[in-house]
Amino acid sequence: MDSGLRHIYLEFEYRRVLCPGCKAVKQERLIWLADSGRFTLRMEDKIGHQCREMSIKQVADNNGLTWDQTRRIEMDYMRRLLAANPLPEKVRAIGVDEVSIHKGQSYVVVVADLDLKRPIWMGEEGRKEKDFKPFFKTLGKKRCRKIELAVMDMWKPFRNVIREKAPNARIVFDKFHILSHLSKALDEVRRAEYKRVAGEERTYIKGQRYTLLSHKTSLDVDGRRALRMLLKANKRLNKAYLLKEEFEQLWDYNTPGWSRRFFENWKEQLKWSRLEPYRKFARMIERHWDGIESYCHPENKVSLGFMEGLNNKIRVIQRRAYGIKDLEYLRLKVITSFLKEP
Repeated sequence: MDSGLRHIYLEFEYRRVLCPGCKAVKQERLIWLADSGRFTLRMEDKIGHQCREMSIKQVADNNGLTWDQTRRIEMDYMRRLLAANPLPEKVRAIGVDEVSIHKGQSYVVVVADLDLKRPIWMGEEGRKEKDFKPFFKTLGKKRCRKIELAVMDMWKPFRNVIREKAPNARIVFDKFHILSHLSKALDEVRRAEYKRVAGEERTYIKGQRYTLLSHKTSLDVDGRRALRMLLKANKRLNKAYLLKEEFEQLWDYNTPGWSRRFFENWKEQLKWSRLEPYRKFARMIERHWDGIESYCHPENKVSLGFMEGLNNKIRVIQRRAYGIKDLEYLRLKVITSFLKEP
């Protein structure tokens, strides 16, 4: 590491010995030296720590290194950090999600341990069954049998692989993906109402998409005022908004019977409401009820928001790097992002 404004270079010699058993030449390992042999471990730790908060270019400029040198040091640091934090012997609850890595329909599968609250695997490009199965090969059959809970969206390939590779796992559908479907239904109602009404009623709806889809606590004073005026002016949107807010209570129940009763009462309110997108949403919930009901058991209460937070974290990593084309580098960044530094 530098001393003030001066670079420090160390010159040393290795001891090399000939093994009488295998006849191979062995080189001694120096505990203070990085695997690359070009920097000390302290220097590697310093660069790796800075790269967790800054871009590679910033770290390179701050330490008088090239971009390539900094990137190689960071990758060596992340591999060492990953080796010091291997997979646990038992993975009880996993979260599965797909993450966009490039513009367009380009995704990778990410798996996290929901008890430890850390990502543990990231696949190659793709989100089909063949792209998810390598995770279970990495995990091993013994650990696969110990998986009790799998939280995911309603993507069919994920469900098929879980049932095949982790037969003891109970599937729980992610709350945030389900609510995103409900938000889309509300937006469809908003667009339909904008086409149906005319004159002054239309002015209340125009430009209020964000206001209507946001949670009330996320709005500022002007946003709340606009929301009140909108809901007062349009009864159908008012009904749809209240139903959306009410539906979130479904995940507060601790028994399947009460959760089902709540859903039936919620569905009953759709009669004569002329909210066809909501009826379509209710039919989707009926088809996937088992995965929603699973969360109502007390032993299945895990953090449903962690995967959404992880997705946001990955987007921050990508923005900081101005886009990452190397998938191996992105994999190391994602998996080590929640690990504690030595």
